[in-house]
Formats: sequence, C-alpha cells, structure tokens
Amino acid sequence: MKPYIFTTEIAVRDYECDIEGIVNNANYMHYIEHTRHLFLRSRGVSFAEMHSRGIDAVVARVEMQYKIPLRCDDVFLSCLNVEKQGIRYIFYQDIYRKGDERLCFRAKVTLVCLVNGQLSNSNEYDDAIWKN
Repeated sequence: MKPYIFTTEIAVRDYECDIEGIVNNANYMHYIEHTRHLFLRSRGVSFAEMHSRGIDAVVARVEMQYKIPLRCDDVFLSCLNVEKQGIRYIFYQDIYRKGDERLCFRAKVTLVCLVNGQLSNSNEYDDAIWKN
C-alpha cells in the first residue's frame, strides 16, 4: 500500500451485497463519501456545520475502477489523498481488503465548493484539508 493522508477501517454489511454475494457497485460510492466525511471530521470540520454556514462541498465528477470484489463480512481500508487544482479538490481514494491488502476499488473524485450557492474558493476547506 502506498502512503495516504487518511485511512479508515470499515466492515462490509450483509445488506450491501447482491445476489452474487459481492458488494453492490453503488455501495462503493457510500464508502468513499463516508471516508471523505470522516477525513474532514478528523481535521475538526463538520460537514453539517459547514453547510449551516452556507459552505457546501459538492461532487462534480467521479471516475471509478472496480478491481476485485468485496464480500460480506470483509473488512477493508478506505484511504485517501487530496490535491487542489484551481478551485477543484481532487480526492484520490482507494479501498483495500484488509486481510491481504489487495486493491479492490479506486476512485478519483472532484469536488467544488459552493459558498452561499455560488461556485467559489473556500479558505475554510483549504485550512482544514492542509492542516498539520
């Protein structure tokens, strides 16, 4: 596994699996969104609190690659790195099965901020993301 600025551990729940016994593809979006929210929380930022002040980070684009399936009761590591390009935040998110650290899923998620409904730069998100 390469180095990441944030990693969290999550377990697959049985209701997330389809009839084939593998995680339904839509659930990977939930996993990576939850990971981004936990990352912000680890930096002292509440997604809900930012929203109440008129600052919303919204997904503009997602590129996904499914590598090997997760199955019921698998435990996995959801990892991320981030960079900023102009007003866009680019999250590189990978999911590894914990038992053998095999890459299961990879995504590139582009976020932008709306401040009071207007596309804008957010110094608060910048400060939180690159807080040491």
